[in-house]
Amino acid sequence: MTILGSCHCGAIKFEISEAPTIVTACTCTFCTKRGALWAYFQPAQVKLSVTPEADTAYSRNGMNKHHHCNVCGCGTFSQVPTWIDYKPDFDKPRISVNVRLFDNFDIGSLPVETLDGRNLW
Repeated sequence: MTILGSCHCGAIKFEISEAPTIVTACTCTFCTKRGALWAYFQPAQVKLSVTPEADTAYSRNGMNKHHHCNVCGCGTFSQVPTWIDYKPDFDKPRISVNVRLFDNFDIGSLPVETLDGRNLW
């Protein structure tokens, strides 16, 4: 099942090769303020179509690169390492996608895992 999604203005679009089975609500200060629900994928599972002048990335610590559209303001996707026992594995990169931007997809049908990022990071 292919999932399509985009920011509000359409300058950043993505195509996901399969539906997520769970979404993550992170409680870190960044994710809480952003209001995103994340689904994690291997880079090969995500096809991005990004208008370069619309894409801006933010990274507080250099580990996670959080992208957003600087035209409409939507938080779109992040480039992150895989985390194992709360340690980053940079050899296994992932793309986290804000599932709130999925088109024609019932995100309410997915279980939500809360990650206590406020106290873990």
